[in-house]
Amino acid sequence: MLLVFALTFLVIVLFQPILKKYMPQPANPPAPASTQTQASAATQPAAAATEPAPAQTAQVRKSSKSANGAEAPAVEIKQASEEKLTVIENDLYKLIFSNRGGQVKSWVLKKYDDDKGQPLDLVNHSAANLYGYPLALWTYDETLRNKLNTVLYVTQAAGDQQTLADITFEYADADVAVHKTFRFDHTYVVRVESSVVWKGGQVAAYPVWPAGLGDEISLADYHAADFEYQYNGNTERVDIKKVSGGNTLHVPFNWVGVTDGYFAAAFIPDDPQNAAVVTLRNSINIVKDPKSQELTPVDVLGAAVGNPKGVTVERIYVGPKELRTLESIPVPGITGTDPDLRALVNFGFFGIIARPLFIWLRWTYGYIGNWGWAICVQTLIINLALLPLRISSMKSALKMQKIQPQMNAVKEKYKKYSMRDPRRQEMNTEIGALMKQEGVSPVGGCLPMVIQMPFLFAYYSMLRSALDLRHAHWLWIRDLSSHDPYYILPIGIIITMLFTQRMTPQAGMDPSQQKMMTFVMPLMMGIISFNLAAGLCLYWSEGNLIAIAQQYIMNRTSLGREMREMAEKRARKKEKKDK
Repeated sequence: MLLVFALTFLVIVLFQPILKKYMPQPANPPAPASTQTQASAATQPAAAATEPAPAQTAQVRKSSKSANGAEAPAVEIKQASEEKLTVIENDLYKLIFSNRGGQVKSWVLKKYDDDKGQPLDLVNHSAANLYGYPLALWTYDETLRNKLNTVLYVTQAAGDQQTLADITFEYADADVAVHKTFRFDHTYVVRVESSVVWKGGQVAAYPVWPAGLGDEISLADYHAADFEYQYNGNTERVDIKKVSGGNTLHVPFNWVGVTDGYFAAAFIPDDPQNAAVVTLRNSINIVKDPKSQELTPVDVLGAAVGNPKGVTVERIYVGPKELRTLESIPVPGITGTDPDLRALVNFGFFGIIARPLFIWLRWTYGYIGNWGWAICVQTLIINLALLPLRISSMKSALKMQKIQPQMNAVKEKYKKYSMRDPRRQEMNTEIGALMKQEGVSPVGGCLPMVIQMPFLFAYYSMLRSALDLRHAHWLWIRDLSSHDPYYILPIGIIITMLFTQRMTPQAGMDPSQQKMMTFVMPLMMGIISFNLAAGLCLYWSEGNLIAIAQQYIMNRTSLGREMREMAEKRARKKEKKDK
C-alpha cells in the first residue's frame, strides 16, 4: 500500500509542469464593481444651454448572485449628483428644464406679454409650487409619482444653430427605470416620448400639464378656463366647475387639453385609440382685492395624457389661441372637419358670424395697422349695409300707423269674448288679413334690430376669443379686449342712445311709453356696457353715432316728416283725452 501511495504522489508531482502548459487555467475571482463617473453632455451653442456647469453623474453597474449561485443581470444605476438647468430657445419661446424631475420650470412666450409688460410665462408658478410643473409624470401611485418628479435625472442635450435641441432625461435604480425625450422645432409644438418601468413591468405614467396657465391673474381669467377635447367634427368644452379631479376619461379624442381665454396647453397623441386622459382640478388662493390683500380660492385645471399600456409618444401644443397659428398645426386622424387645432378658438353660438367677422377685421387691420381703427372701418361698412333695412323699418311703421284705426275696430268687435273663446282666433285672422291687404309686415319694424343683434353678440364672442385684440391699443385704450379704464365709451353709449331715441319717430307707440323708453333703455344698456370689452363698446357707440347721422337725414325726407307728423298728432290726441 505504501508503495502505491508513493508512486501516485510521484506521478502528480512530475505531471504538474505539463498540466500548467497544456490545460486551461481557472478563472480569476470577480473584481469589485467599479464606479464610472462622467460629465453629462450639454453642448448646444444657440438652442440649448446648460446652467450651471454640467453636474457629474454616476452610472454604476452592479451584479449579484441568485440563490443557486448563478449571476443575475446587471442593474444600471443612473442618477445625477446635483440639480442643473437646461435652456431650450427659439424665436417663439424660451423653456427652462430642470433635471430634478425632468420638468419645465419656465415656459416663456416671446411674442406675448403679461399684465406688467414682461414676456409671458405660461407656467402658473402659484399653482406649480403646490401641484407640480409641466411635463412631469403623473402616475396612479402617489408615492411613485412623487419619486419620479423629485429625483435627479441624467441629462443629455444635443443640437446646433440650425437644428433645435433634443433633450433626454434618464433615471434608473434597483426598482425603476425612466426615460423621457423632448424634441423641438420652430413651432409651439414639443414632441414627447416617455416610459417608466417599475420592478420589471411597464407602468402608466403620463406627461402632464398640472395646474392652470400663467396668464391667469384675475378671477375672470380663472373662471374662463375649461377642459376641452375634439373628436372629428365634435368639440367638447367642459366648464371648470364640472371637471372632476383625478378622473380618467375613457372617450375618443384627437386632441385634449386645458385652455383659458387666449392660451392653451393641448396634447396630441400619436395613437389616440390607445391614449387615456386624467383630468386634474385643484385649488389655490389668489388676491381678490389688491387694496385689502384679501384672498379668495380659485380652481386651476390640468390634464395628464399618455398610453396606459406602454411607451407614450405624443405632441403637446403650448401657445396662443391665434387662428393662423392653430391652423398650421396638423392633427392627423380628424375627419369631417379641418384636421388642425383651430377648434381651440371658441367663437360661441354666433361663431358662424363671429369667425368671418374676425377674418374680415384681420384683413382690414392688415391695411390700417391698428385694431381700433379697423373696428371703426368695419362698423361703418356694416351700418351702411343695414341702412336699407332701417328705411324699410320706417316705412313698415308708417303703414302700421295708417291701418291702426281699422285694427282697433276689429279688436273692439271681439272685445266681449274671453281670451279662451275660440272666436278670439277669428280676430287674429281678420287682423292678419288686413295687414296682408295693406302690405304691412308684423316684423317689419323689428327687422333691423333683429339683424343687428347677432352682429353685436358676434362681436362680443370675437373680442372674448380673438387673441389679436389682447393688449391692442387705440387712442386712450391700452387693451381693446378689456373694459374702458375711463368709461368714456360706455358713457358715450348712453348719450348716443338718448339722442337716437329722441330723434327716431315712434308712430305706433304710446307717448308715455315712448318717454319711458327714451330714458330707461339707454341707461340700462349703458350700465351693462361698463364691464364689456372696449372693442365692443367702440363698435356699439360708433354704430349709434352713425344711426344718429342716418336718422337726421331721414327725418328730413318726406317719409320722415310724415312719420313725425303722425307721432305729434297721436301725442296731441292723447293730451286731449287726458284732459
